[in-house]
Amino acid sequence: MRDIDIRRALRMEMEHLHAGEADDRFVEELCVCQGVARVDLAVVNGSVHGYEIKSERDTLTRLSSQSEFYSQALEFVTIAAAPHHLKRIVTETLVPPWWGIWSATQYGAKVRLEPTRDAQPNPCLVPLALAQFLWRDEALSILVEHSLAGGMRSKSRRHLWLRLAESFSIDQLGSFVRARLKERKPDWRDHALPV
Repeated sequence: MRDIDIRRALRMEMEHLHAGEADDRFVEELCVCQGVARVDLAVVNGSVHGYEIKSERDTLTRLSSQSEFYSQALEFVTIAAAPHHLKRIVTETLVPPWWGIWSATQYGAKVRLEPTRDAQPNPCLVPLALAQFLWRDEALSILVEHSLAGGMRSKSRRHLWLRLAESFSIDQLGSFVRARLKERKPDWRDHALPV
């Protein structure tokens, strides 16, 4: 069972779960924390829910660093893993207790995804990491809309992100980020595909 097999099953599951929700967006290989890590699939609707895939051919060596970065920026996270990884993921607490865990099992030519644990809201979101989903022009437009752009128009995106992180609550930032991700054209660099 390869990554692509789980990815295909996960995409089909998301299309089924979110059928009829016209403003939802799927984003494959979404960058988090300025591209330090990429989550395999993100579903952007009332939250940004990241899905990480660990196939039989994958190792878990990067999971602790991925967990650190995903936990800063994603509102929910679920890992979809081959059965032989599950025991280690759970017993060695390789992911936080609020992460969802799904078992990905091969049945003939198909992969079945079975929830082991449901994802819970991320209690560890970092405002700056959330703001870093925004492109510079998106961040500036939010500041302009809220009369917070004084002295910021020529600043770098990092300065804009810091101003956003200081000026808004996590809930407000999350709302801004989700709206901007949904507004982007389907061919933006992270390969966002409308549902």
